[in-house]
Amino acid sequence: MSTPYDVINPSTGRTIRAVHHASLEETDAVIARAHAAAPAWARVDPADRGRLLRRFADVIDAHLAELAEMEIENSGHTRGNAMWEAGNVRDVLHYYAAAPERLCGKQIPVAGGIDLTFQEPLGVVGVIVPWNFPMPIFGWGVGPALAAGNTVVVKPAELTPFTALRLAELALEAGLPEGVLNVVPGEGPVVGQRFVTHPHVRKVCFTGSTAVGKRLMALAADDLTRVTLELGGKSANIVFADCDVDAAAAAAPGAVFDNAGQDCCARSRILVQRSVFDRFMESMEPAVHAVRVQDPSLNGDADMGPLISDTQRQRVRGFVEDADSAVQIAFRGEAPDGAGWWYPPTVVVPTGTGDPLWQEEIFGPVVSVLPFEDEADAIAMANDTAYGLAGSIWTDNLGRGLRVARGVRAGNLSVNSHSAVRYSTPFGGFKSSGLGRELGPDALDAFTETKNVFISTAH
Repeated sequence: MSTPYDVINPSTGRTIRAVHHASLEETDAVIARAHAAAPAWARVDPADRGRLLRRFADVIDAHLAELAEMEIENSGHTRGNAMWEAGNVRDVLHYYAAAPERLCGKQIPVAGGIDLTFQEPLGVVGVIVPWNFPMPIFGWGVGPALAAGNTVVVKPAELTPFTALRLAELALEAGLPEGVLNVVPGEGPVVGQRFVTHPHVRKVCFTGSTAVGKRLMALAADDLTRVTLELGGKSANIVFADCDVDAAAAAAPGAVFDNAGQDCCARSRILVQRSVFDRFMESMEPAVHAVRVQDPSLNGDADMGPLISDTQRQRVRGFVEDADSAVQIAFRGEAPDGAGWWYPPTVVVPTGTGDPLWQEEIFGPVVSVLPFEDEADAIAMANDTAYGLAGSIWTDNLGRGLRVARGVRAGNLSVNSHSAVRYSTPFGGFKSSGLGRELGPDALDAFTETKNVFISTAH
């Protein structure tokens, strides 16, 4: 039987309401509905499937403010972020609404006939959504999966289920058939694990920790279930002496403290060329103090909200206040006292590149800063990590920017900017940051099988 689970507002520490978590049997029933709906959805004409996705996007557009308010309350996101996140779901659906009519195969020259390829849907796709960006990552999996003709089952994070549940209602309002898009709240070891062990689920998209991603991948092997894994990060923000150092310092807090640092792409390691290290730190300090950490439901101009839970706050504290070695806090901002899971923006200077602060994903508003000597040193320090998701390079030398971008082992890099993720370009990581790519023009390749058909012309 399903069990109730209290969902907490992280800004207040108070219960919003209870959500019922699905049992294994209930999860199987939802997967069965998606499986039953799959053949009819795959047969929908490409133009009609595109129209339905555009209609879904338009219905979301009419409910942007409602969805944003849900995310502010449930996730503690700032108002600006929450509105952008709701709009991102809309935009991703609009982008992939064009894909069904462009899902082309090939005509391959062969002897004795004609050879054609077709991109055919997999069937049921499972999307496991994390708590840090519930709406965008919902859209990143659902949009291309539906466009390719698959049905979808979504497991939202236990801490942040509300927008996913509402989006499923809006899908029905837009005219998507019953069973095409399904949301199943529940625990990871029950619902999420069932996605990768159920024979009718042919692909799973997972965003979350590297440890859990490895376990899901191992479970998926039994049925050869495809997986796309978007996992952890410890991204470098590399600042060369030839750049506009003040501009780089002013931009650095937003690159790590956005969403309270709960972002796998957060530039949580800052590498500054030694000759401008002191100047960079002096310029960054007032920018950190200027970060407004406030209850986003009460302050529309807040720059940062709370951490998602007390458990997450204790994890962050463990790296800074409870570390075995003395932590040098360079400076930190302010955060509210009292109820809610607050933590101030914090800048630390680790003991070296082996320090856990430098190596491990903290997933909170803590950034480490160290100096480097030259280009080769910067690349070596940036790559000295198990992760490889994102990163930034600040330089006025275009050649250097390209050399360093090619040298850093990460999937999403930007030069003189921290904006490396767009729905129109591929997203994914190297090394322990994941497997496969999401978004961009080729995303449907990950949600289809290639079928080859030879037609003899010999007779």
